[in-house]
Amino acid sequence: MQARLDDVKAQVQAALDAAMAALPDSELRDAMVYSTVGGKRVRAFLVMESCRLHGIQGEAAAPVAAAVEALHAYSLVHDDLPAMDDDDLRRGMPTCHVQWSEATAILAGDALQTLAFQLLGSDAIGDAEARLRLIRAFSEAVGAQGMVWGQAQDIAAETADQPLNISEVKQLQRAKTGALIRFSAIAGALIANEDHKPLDRYAKALGLAFQIADDILDVTGDEDLTGKRVGKDDAAGKATFVSLLGLEGAKTEARRYVSKATDALAQYGDAAENLRDLARFVIERDT
Repeated sequence: MQARLDDVKAQVQAALDAAMAALPDSELRDAMVYSTVGGKRVRAFLVMESCRLHGIQGEAAAPVAAAVEALHAYSLVHDDLPAMDDDDLRRGMPTCHVQWSEATAILAGDALQTLAFQLLGSDAIGDAEARLRLIRAFSEAVGAQGMVWGQAQDIAAETADQPLNISEVKQLQRAKTGALIRFSAIAGALIANEDHKPLDRYAKALGLAFQIADDILDVTGDEDLTGKRVGKDDAAGKATFVSLLGLEGAKTEARRYVSKATDALAQYGDAAENLRDLARFVIERDT
C-alpha cells in the first residue's frame, strides 16, 4: 500500500500545483500552495482506489482526488483560525494565519474551496452527467448537512450545558470527518454510475475509526510526529471517544470499526486489498 500511497501523493500534488500555477502570482496563491503541502492524503487515496475498482484511469481520477484535498486543506485553514480551534501548528508548520494573517488565511480557505469545485468540472473526469453526480454529492458532503454542519456542532458543544454522549459524538463526527471520507470512497462508483452501497458502508466505518484514532493521538501522540498540538481536547473539556470510552475502550472501538470496514469490501475480493490496508493503517498511524 505504501508504494500506491506515495504514487497518489505525487499525482495529487502535481494536479494541485498545476491548478494553482494558473492563478495570479500573489500572497493569496502562496498561502494556498503552502496550505496544500504535506498531509497523509488518505482522502485522495480513497478517490484513486475507488476509481481503480471501477475501471477509471488515473487521468480521470486525479482531478477528483485533488479537489478533495483542496477542500480538506480549506477546512483545516479555517479550523485553525483563532475564532475556531485557534491552532498555531499544522503538518509540522505554522498554520496559515500565523504564517501570514487571519485575513489571508480566510481568503486562502475560500479560494481553496472554490478551486475544489473548479477541479470537479474538469473534462478529464468524464461526461457532464458524471461530473454533475460528483458535484451534487460533494456539495452535500461538505456543506451545511455534512462537514460544515459537523464543525458547527463541534463548536456548539464547547459551550453546551451538558457534554455530548457517545451517540452524539458519533453523529457529529460522521459529518465533520466522515462526510468527506465517504464522498472520497464512493467517487469512483459515482463517476461510473454504479452501486456505491458497499463502499458507503466501508467509508462510514472507516471515518469513525479514523476519528477515534485522532482522539487517541490527541492523548498519546508526539507533536514532533503528529505535526500538530496534542492534548487540546482534554484541556478544552471536549467529549471525545477517549473521554467517553477510556483509552483502551477507544482502541477496542477503533478495531471494531476497522473490521466492519474490511468486511464491507467482501464483494471486491483481492482488488480491494489496498482499501483494507488503509483501514488498518488509519488506526496504526502515529501522525
